[in-house]
Amino acid sequence: MERLIEGHKRFLREVFPGRRSHFHLLAEGQAPEWLFITCSDSRVVPDMVLGTEPGDLFIARNAGNVVPLTSQDVDGCTATIEYAVKVLKVKDAILCGHSDCGALKAALDHSALEGLPKAERWLNHVEAAFGYQQPLNPADGESAELASLIRGNVVAQLLNLKAQPAVRLAMEEGLLRVHGWYYDILTGRIEQYDEGLRRFVAWGE
Repeated sequence: MERLIEGHKRFLREVFPGRRSHFHLLAEGQAPEWLFITCSDSRVVPDMVLGTEPGDLFIARNAGNVVPLTSQDVDGCTATIEYAVKVLKVKDAILCGHSDCGALKAALDHSALEGLPKAERWLNHVEAAFGYQQPLNPADGESAELASLIRGNVVAQLLNLKAQPAVRLAMEEGLLRVHGWYYDILTGRIEQYDEGLRRFVAWGE
């Protein structure tokens, strides 16, 4: 806890004074440009990776960057999506998976979920990833099978995202674009799913 307290003191001393006007505007409301759906993994830090500022990203996080498809339950992720699209009017929705994802590791080896009934139930949502596994990439080395499944989960959850009523309507009206990304922690690089090519393409290719 001491590290967090000291970090906050440093923020108040070194960061906040120079950004006071920006935070003053944020205190009055938000107008993020992007909805960013990603994993809870502590190694994924969107603002650092994308160079964004407070107020730029409306972020939804959960284990496995899941977008549940159900008409019965209410969950935080789909409620966040609905609010972002219908109220905040974001222009882009990004579904971002990442390398070495523990949720997809558990999908490959269910023994990792022993004694975790809630996590096991939640991760039923990633089973669809097996139907969208991507070709193995030699660059992924020993993690190629896992990386293939993680990318497949991005595709599966992207389809779930498009199926959300608010998203589907906004897309039909030309008000929203959706994107599927894969973030590699080791290299820091992002790949985007190209629906025409039906594969992931690194930015700059």
